[in-house]
Amino acid sequence: MKLSQAHLKAGIDAVRSAKFRSLWTMLGVIIGVASVITVVGIGEGIKQQVSGQIHHLGQNLITIRPSAINAGPAGDGSLIGDLAINQPISSKDVGVIGRTAGVTASAPLSILGGQIKGDHGVFRDGFVLGTSSDLPSLLNQSMLYGSFFGSDENGANAAILGQHASEELFNEDVPLGRSLNFHGQQFIVRGVFNQFTSMPLTQQADFNNAVFIPNDVAQSLSRNTAPIYEVLARPAVGQKPAAVADRIRGELDRAHGGNSNLAVSSGNQNLAANNGILDLLTRLIAGVAAVSLLVGGIGIMNVMLVSVTERMHEIGIRKAVGATNRQIMSQFVVESAVLSLIGGVIGVALAFLIDVLLRVFTDLQPRIGWQIVVLATGVSLLVGVIFGTVPAAKAARKAPIDALRFE
Repeated sequence: MKLSQAHLKAGIDAVRSAKFRSLWTMLGVIIGVASVITVVGIGEGIKQQVSGQIHHLGQNLITIRPSAINAGPAGDGSLIGDLAINQPISSKDVGVIGRTAGVTASAPLSILGGQIKGDHGVFRDGFVLGTSSDLPSLLNQSMLYGSFFGSDENGANAAILGQHASEELFNEDVPLGRSLNFHGQQFIVRGVFNQFTSMPLTQQADFNNAVFIPNDVAQSLSRNTAPIYEVLARPAVGQKPAAVADRIRGELDRAHGGNSNLAVSSGNQNLAANNGILDLLTRLIAGVAAVSLLVGGIGIMNVMLVSVTERMHEIGIRKAVGATNRQIMSQFVVESAVLSLIGGVIGVALAFLIDVLLRVFTDLQPRIGWQIVVLATGVSLLVGVIFGTVPAAKAARKAPIDALRFE
């Protein structure tokens, strides 16, 4: 049997002989590897979800938002219900956007507070959005049942529901023609949207919980105080989205006397901004999680120092029969590497288990690439080698006579 194979077998035997202590020794490495893989996987998954949604909407979709939108503590169960908009978009701005050269369609999104009541009770997690007839085409979203309200239906108390809103308000799949109560008025359900793809960890609302009504009705109910938090626009065929976005920005600035304080961006710019933020957060959290690997390495070093002390008589016997310092050192380095590597493998398995649980119980869709698995496992092995060197060196330097006399 070759020396390396003998050391490997000795390392595995050492782990088996003290299973409970070995498990506690590996715990830091297990947590570190699982944390790093999980965090990076969540970050990559969210990036792909956001990218897929933006590509679904179309890279030529232009969004206009106030420069400062803050999310307050949710009071109605939805993020959008508590948005604090310092300077909302005005109805005049909506008109400017719609009249800008190169814009073929646009739709505002205004927020209304208040209870939404259907046959099945009050929908506490829902919210009402005022918009225009162009919204379905801008979102590339089809109807599951019924139809969206048309441009000639201004002032009509018509309502379009997201799927979850439909279930919560009426406890049925096809509530067409049913009525819901909002702000003391009855709204007739005209249609139900197909399921919207959710985008976790973004400020975009979950439209599956939304009730859509004509924007002029929304403004009438709120006495023109319903804040418009976003306007969607699409350039005409043949128009470059970036050029049209610049044109919209210029028109809005002119309408506001030089500075509209509104952010205008195209699909590609939104994707780049989201990816940049997610990359930064992923690196930050992964860096914090990687500290667990360092803690695990220190734990391995401490346990190996104890192991060297406990096995000093064994070291003395091995040296007495001809083992070299290098062989003694290799034995203990291999043992610490085995501990760390097994911990890394268990950490990878734990990360995949967490991945399955996240997919089942949340909207997150983590993406664990082979690169991060190999990197995390390799780092865990490296940690074992590095932190096993000090105990190994202590064992190798011990004189045979002193080792044999050690009690």
